[in-house]
Amino acid sequence: MIIVAVPGFPTPSCETRRCRREGFGVKLACGDPKAKPSYLIDKNLESAVKFIVRKFPAVETRNNNQQLAQLQKEKSEILKNLALYYFTFVDVMEFKDHVCELLNTIDVCQVFFDITVNFDLTKNYLDLIITYTTLMILLSRIEERKAIIGLYNYAHEMTHGASDREYPRLGQMIVDYENPLKKMMEEFVPHSKSLSDALISLQMVYPRRNLSADQWRNAQLLSLISAPSTMLNPAQSDTMPCEYLSLDAMEKWIIFGFILCHGILNSETAALNLWKLALQSSSCLALFRDEVFHIHKAAEDLFVNIRGYNKRINDIRECKEAAVSHAGSMHRERRKFLRSALKELATVLSDQPGLLGPKALFVFMALSFARDEIIWLLRHADNMPKKSADDFIDKHIAELIFYMEELRAHVRKYGPVMQRYYVQYLSGFDAVVLNELVQNLSVCPEDESIIMSSFVNTMTSLSVKQVEDGEVFDFRGMRLDWFRLQAYTSVSKASLSLADHRELGKMMNTIIFHTKMVDSLVEMLVETSDLSIFCFYSRAFEKMFQQCLELPSQSRYSIAFPLLCTHFMSCTHELCPEERHHIGDRSLSLCNMFLDEMAKQARNLITDICTEQCTLSDQLLPKHCAKTISQAVNKKSKKQTGKKGEPEREKPGVESMRKNRLVVTNLDKLHTALSELCFSINYVPNMVVWEHTFTPREYLTSHLEIRFTKSIVGMTMYNQATQEIAKPSELLTSVRAYMTVLQSIENYVQIDITRVFNNVLLQQTQHLDSHGEPTITSLYTNWYLETLLRQVSNGHIAYFPAMKAFVNLPTENELTFNAEEYSDISEMRALSELLGPYGMKFLSESLMWHISSQVAELKKLVVENVEVLTQMRTSFDKPDQMAALFKRLSSVDSVLKRMTIIGVILSFRSLAQEALRDVLSYHIPFLVSSIEDFKDHIPRETDMKVAMNVYELSSAAGLPCEIDPALVVALSSQKSENISPEEEYKIACLLMVFVAVSLPTLASNVMSQYSPAIEGHCNNIHCLAKAINQIAAALFTIHKGSIEDRLKEFLALASSSLLKIGQETDKTTTRNRESVYLLLDMIVQESPFLTMDLLESCFPYVLLRNAYHAVYKQSVTSSA
Repeated sequence: MIIVAVPGFPTPSCETRRCRREGFGVKLACGDPKAKPSYLIDKNLESAVKFIVRKFPAVETRNNNQQLAQLQKEKSEILKNLALYYFTFVDVMEFKDHVCELLNTIDVCQVFFDITVNFDLTKNYLDLIITYTTLMILLSRIEERKAIIGLYNYAHEMTHGASDREYPRLGQMIVDYENPLKKMMEEFVPHSKSLSDALISLQMVYPRRNLSADQWRNAQLLSLISAPSTMLNPAQSDTMPCEYLSLDAMEKWIIFGFILCHGILNSETAALNLWKLALQSSSCLALFRDEVFHIHKAAEDLFVNIRGYNKRINDIRECKEAAVSHAGSMHRERRKFLRSALKELATVLSDQPGLLGPKALFVFMALSFARDEIIWLLRHADNMPKKSADDFIDKHIAELIFYMEELRAHVRKYGPVMQRYYVQYLSGFDAVVLNELVQNLSVCPEDESIIMSSFVNTMTSLSVKQVEDGEVFDFRGMRLDWFRLQAYTSVSKASLSLADHRELGKMMNTIIFHTKMVDSLVEMLVETSDLSIFCFYSRAFEKMFQQCLELPSQSRYSIAFPLLCTHFMSCTHELCPEERHHIGDRSLSLCNMFLDEMAKQARNLITDICTEQCTLSDQLLPKHCAKTISQAVNKKSKKQTGKKGEPEREKPGVESMRKNRLVVTNLDKLHTALSELCFSINYVPNMVVWEHTFTPREYLTSHLEIRFTKSIVGMTMYNQATQEIAKPSELLTSVRAYMTVLQSIENYVQIDITRVFNNVLLQQTQHLDSHGEPTITSLYTNWYLETLLRQVSNGHIAYFPAMKAFVNLPTENELTFNAEEYSDISEMRALSELLGPYGMKFLSESLMWHISSQVAELKKLVVENVEVLTQMRTSFDKPDQMAALFKRLSSVDSVLKRMTIIGVILSFRSLAQEALRDVLSYHIPFLVSSIEDFKDHIPRETDMKVAMNVYELSSAAGLPCEIDPALVVALSSQKSENISPEEEYKIACLLMVFVAVSLPTLASNVMSQYSPAIEGHCNNIHCLAKAINQIAAALFTIHKGSIEDRLKEFLALASSSLLKIGQETDKTTTRNRESVYLLLDMIVQESPFLTMDLLESCFPYVLLRNAYHAVYKQSVTSSA
């Protein structure tokens, strides 16, 4: 590739970077109030600053020592800190000098400008003028410019004895450009010919772009399917780059251009028509980001002092009225048209991406048109009269942005398809046509011929294989050569004049577009669809997003807002690196906020749906069928119940019977809104914003986890004050309804809802969740321990073995809950489903902690009676001595009460363990059967540690064990360092003795009567059987004693003590003797270590038989 440099004419890249640098520097360094130099607000320097500004640009250091005294002290710091600001203004001055020099060179060379022929040259020329103009306007808007420049110069003079060498010219420039446009109008008098020619060349482009929506619709603009027969034909135009040229840029060229060369408006009708059309389209133009220029007022103020311009002033006023009255509605209709046009385009291209090749121009035109309309709306929404505000609020803007993003995604995804197409186009068609044009040139100097030939050779050498091999294309050199060739052939004395060979210029413009389709697709997307301007309209941006979420039909497009945050970094520049972090942080925070709000909105919709479904599920609970059954029974017996005219209760499921499709229920609306929003969340798997990756679905997952956790705990309806809590079965029903809804979310969004369930439900099996909040495990554990079991201890509730449930007893103070509704088999199974093995283990450990505290108290009572119990242990065969020793015992009732409490707790645990076993057998039958088989086949000679490991596994699965591992662990923690193991063992043995000799006292208790109906005693002493066996097994496992021997000893002592009450004559003492006798049978039946033969040897079976007969007979008599 041959690069040709044109003397005195800089390359566009250099000029652009130079202009941007000055614009960025001035705006950021001086325009931001937060970045204002501290010296301007320093009270000590206030008088000095006012003096400097008043005298500016003159420098008077003599005879002003009083005002400048403080300045003298801080001169070195001022020089250091204001240097950046000062030399930024110097850069602006130098830029101005270079622009003026370049414009003079262009005038001398009599350069030909036509946007349709030498596009790059004309566009860069107009851009340069607009950059220069906007820069000088921005300069004039910096209120502190005189103070900054003056302060620096005074400090410089005080330090070096002379002003800065650039100060005189810089000061004069600041004064001259107090009214920048007025000054520039004078400057541009000699440049008006070149500028007006460039502007008038827009007469074929700008009016065609500035059409109404109806004209676009009639022309079927951007439609691929309006003419199916030409669908595969490449989109062609003589002015390819002009088709996607920014309307915003053209309006700036026209407005500022004709202000600078206003004389042409009086002589050229074409110029006047362009000027009026631009004035009618907008009320303000963007100077820099969110800085705007109100065109009508400024133009009128400039023209009002020019003689003979009354007609132009009237034109401006008429155009202003037209802009205020009609521009808003015109642009609104354009956006409406573009929404449907872009939707059609995106839909067709997603189905047939191969059309991106021939119809690429349509894509970039669509993006450019939409981008212009969005930027116009954004700019005018903040700068228009309130009375016409409706035209500047577009609740459907998200849809337009969404389709832009969809087209951008198609271009990025199918870039190789477009490359293949245009590589073949360049080599097979463009190269041939260009070669013919060059051959037919009447005059073609050698330099131009060499460049043209290099273009042809470059295109001819292209092949599809390069695309397939992933070769990186780079046509920047070729485009730069063409730009320089435009400059070379557009001067008046050029041998080859481009003005005389327009076809060559138009063909080369087309070729340049085709090369961009091969190597600059990303740059083209930035050029035509960059919306980084939203970064500087944060409030409007957020407001648009909220409007989008509030409108259900638009919520599916809400993902467009986070996607826009990916644009923000494109507004940064390498010559202003300090703002990268500021803009990057803003893009991250906005993207995070948008995704978080979308996830919250989806979460709230899902929660509402779950609430509705839980209500429907609640209607199916068994408790609600009582009324229906009652009505059916009464109807059968022909009884009249209830008031006449009472509305019949609707049965569950009625809501599903639709009589009219038009009737939309609340649930329908929620599902519709959710599906729309989930489409948006699921639209992209992830997005990259400033090297950070965001995953929208993870936001939803996170919010669902948090809400599901709170909902589960909330559905327990636990009230600490009244100790009320939901029944486990009802909570399980609600949780299942909730989970069913959450599972349906997978139909809308590709998220792993099972992961949500695992994370949340597993946390609910622990005491606290990951946020340190109580879980259903802790709530139910506390409730069963502190409420239900405490009432059992108080004698208000009894355990009924026949029903396998705890039941309320008739008392004076009725309980606020029915114990049976919380402790029967179905409720315990529901509890096991909710808490799982981990939660049930925590429940067991909590129960065991209470048992261990009771055992600790029992041991204290044993220690108090240790001497008496030691004697009784060896004197059980001496009745008289035993009677005497028994009278010396203290706290007998306390021992029995505590053992009964232990038995009640163990009975509750056995219910829980049985429920857990049933639940696990249903879910994991093969695993449970394997554990059961393992437990049942432990050899007797197995080491106790090994056996305890197996028991622990079995207990975790809900299987009953000979020795309770949880109880062993709980009691093991009680070992005292002050007591020897032998003493501990002795206390354990004496505890069993204490319980055995205390049993006869139960016969005197009125409540100790055995009830065959419940297979137990109303005072829960039947629970002693479980307590005695489990405590003995645990204690003697810990102390490595023989469980069997100790239980035999217990049986001998208990039998002896109970046989003794058979000889008592006092009816009060023997009131429930038979009921107490049955305890021995229960103890043996409960024990895996004792047998009936052993009992027979200690206690005659005939007594047990007679006892059963007596209690059953008594039960029948009581019933009668």
